[in-house]
Amino acid sequence: MTRAEYSWLLPSDLAEPARAGEPRRSGGPEADEAPEAPVAPEGAGVPGGFDVRRGPGGSGGFGGPGGPRAGRHRRTVRDWIVDTAAFVLAGFFGLLAAEAGSRFGNSEAAVLADQLLGAAACCGLWLRRRWPVGLAAVLCVLHAVVPAAGGAVLVALFGVAVRVPFRRLALVGGLALVCGAVQVVVRPDPTLHPLASVAVGVVLVLLVTGWGMLVRARRQLVVALRERARRAEAEAELRAGQAQRAAREAIAREMHDVLAHRLTLLSVHAGALEFRPDAPPPEVARAAGVIRDSAHEALQDLREIIGVLRAPGDRGDGDRPQPTLATLAALVDESRAAGTKVVLDNGIGDPAAVPAATGRTVYRIAQEALTNARKHAPGTEVTVTVRGRPGDGLTVDVRNPAPTGPVPHVPGSGQGLIGLTERATLAGGRLVHGPVPGGGYALHAWLPWPP
Repeated sequence: MTRAEYSWLLPSDLAEPARAGEPRRSGGPEADEAPEAPVAPEGAGVPGGFDVRRGPGGSGGFGGPGGPRAGRHRRTVRDWIVDTAAFVLAGFFGLLAAEAGSRFGNSEAAVLADQLLGAAACCGLWLRRRWPVGLAAVLCVLHAVVPAAGGAVLVALFGVAVRVPFRRLALVGGLALVCGAVQVVVRPDPTLHPLASVAVGVVLVLLVTGWGMLVRARRQLVVALRERARRAEAEAELRAGQAQRAAREAIAREMHDVLAHRLTLLSVHAGALEFRPDAPPPEVARAAGVIRDSAHEALQDLREIIGVLRAPGDRGDGDRPQPTLATLAALVDESRAAGTKVVLDNGIGDPAAVPAATGRTVYRIAQEALTNARKHAPGTEVTVTVRGRPGDGLTVDVRNPAPTGPVPHVPGSGQGLIGLTERATLAGGRLVHGPVPGGGYALHAWLPWPP
């Protein structure tokens, strides 16, 4: 997925962590804490709440209390600017509160204690990304007796609203309201009525928490959109890989169906010449002719398959037509010329009426069956039977008896039948094969033939 070019302008919750071997773009020195990632509200989408970066329920997580420190995030430049501004703003409000306390007749010791505790509260804000809830609770309690910590409390409440679910936020916000009411009693402001002081505190708490919840919702939306885009890219890559794998399997299946028949003829006759060097010249010439024709046909078929891989505009006009049921007789004649005894029983009166795709599948099934009979049962008689009519489907049966003598093992046996089964299934039909009682082998296929 494309990474943000200016990730240093994003909060560390949204900035993509640098991958292994990649330079970080966040900028700024590494923070001594890892910020908690924004989490989805409890019950949103998945029971218990789920965040893509923190886990179920929004608890634990990266850098969160009780969670695994699986990834430490750097503060971005934006985070340093925001944290510095929040520190300065909280300190400014603390100075104003301390100055007001000195005017109200507080002792110098009380004013000094307010200033020191207010400064400590402002310094504690640098830990609000690691412990937002704990820090906010401590500052709320401190604010009950130290008015100078008021600015730090508001900043801490904003951080809690950004980083924790609403249930925990409500507890911290309630604590802030209670402590604010206690402060009105313990450290009252002579210039304001107590009810007015409480009202001002409630309004400030609501404004800060509402602002934080809005920021949290926006960050959740960004995280959700980013995850959706990442998932869409992964699904697109998966679909592309599946399409490539399907294309490779289709090409491999087609090459096997086309070339295995030709190369088997070539191998059989070459083997005959090897084992019978004293054969009569007419038989040698006939075998050599079959070898030459088979090699020529194999080259033509290979050229045709390679043409499928070209762009549509690159294909020439001389492509040979695809085999159909009408060319089944030619296939049988070719096998007979190669020395195989084949009986064809074609019950289809008009082969042209059979759909082209179905007819091509029948041709490939018969071609593979004749090839297997020639390899595993040489010298036997093969019977090819084709029956069917529109609406009932089309059946292909190929049978051959057991061979009379030993048959040498042929490498790669069985792959063609697997490809035929897949081809028949893709065509909406089925194919079964196996030995028959009494010896021999049979193959039965059924293919749909629409009415």
